[in-house]
Amino acid sequence: MSRAADRAAHRAALSGSGPTRDDAATAARFPGARSAFGLLGEVLLVGVLVALVSLPVVTLPAGLAAGARHLRRFLRADDSSLEWFWRDVRAALLGGIGVGAASVVIAAVLALDIDLAATGVLSGGPVVAFVGWAGLAALVLVLFVAGGRWTPELGWLGALRAVPSALRDDLAGAGYLVATAAFAVIVTWQLVPLVIAALGCVALAIVAVPERPRRARGAAE
Repeated sequence: MSRAADRAAHRAALSGSGPTRDDAATAARFPGARSAFGLLGEVLLVGVLVALVSLPVVTLPAGLAAGARHLRRFLRADDSSLEWFWRDVRAALLGGIGVGAASVVIAAVLALDIDLAATGVLSGGPVVAFVGWAGLAALVLVLFVAGGRWTPELGWLGALRAVPSALRDDLAGAGYLVATAAFAVIVTWQLVPLVIAALGCVALAIVAVPERPRRARGAAE
C-alpha cells in the first residue's frame, strides 16, 4: 500500500494535480492557511473590522494596516485574538490619520481632473484623464504597500520610505495589487455590501502578494 501511495503521489506531482514543493513550503510557513474555510471566515471578519475602522474614511490606512497584521498573525498560527487587532488600530491611527487625510485630498483632486477631462473643458483631455487614473493607481499602491510594511516600531514614515524599493523589487506584485484594488471597486460598485468582502480580500492581498512562491524563489536566487 505504501508503494502504491508513493507512486500515486509521484504521478500527481508530475501531472501538477498534487501538492508541489512550493505548496509544501507555503504550508510550512503559513499553517493557518491549511483550513480554507477558516481562512475565508477570517478574511470576512477582517473585512468587517476594516470597514468599521474606516467609516471616517481618513482612517482607512490604519484599518488596512491593522487588518493585514491580523491576517499575517492568523496565517502564521500566532495569537490572532481581536485584542491585538485593536492594539494595532490604536497605534496605526497615530500618523495614519494624516496619511489618510492627505490621500483623500490627492484622490479628490485626481478625480476632479478626470471628471473635467471627460467633459471636454480641459485641453488635452485624454492626457489629463490618463494622468489622473495613473495617479490614482499610484496612490493605491503606496497605501497598500505602506499598510503592509507598517509596524508599531517602524511607524508610517518608515513604512512610506520603504515603498519605492518594495515596488522596484516587485513590479509584478504592484500589478497584482492594482488589480485587487480594481476588483474591490468593481464589486462594491455592483453591490455596496460586498465592500466588506472586498476589504478583506484587499488585506489578504497586501499580505499574500509579497509572500507568493514566485517572489520567494526570486529572492532566494
